[in-house]
Amino acid sequence: MTAGSRAITSWTVAWQWPGNQSVDQAWNATVTSSGSAVTARNVSYNGSLAAGGTAEFGFLGSASSTPAAPALTCTA
Repeated sequence: MTAGSRAITSWTVAWQWPGNQSVDQAWNATVTSSGSAVTARNVSYNGSLAAGGTAEFGFLGSASSTPAAPALTCTA
């Protein structure tokens, strides 16, 4: 996540898995899912970003077939 020209106090990244994939473990974000919809939200220590600041999160996932890259939607 990268803040734009203004500072932000929280962020969310959302996506829909295009296949049968899942998040098994995550770090630097609170990740929730319902069916194919996944939402990653900042944790207490990385939500406030200065203008142009960045935060990163990661996850381990699994798939029952060849994984496909989802389209991400980022909001602050």
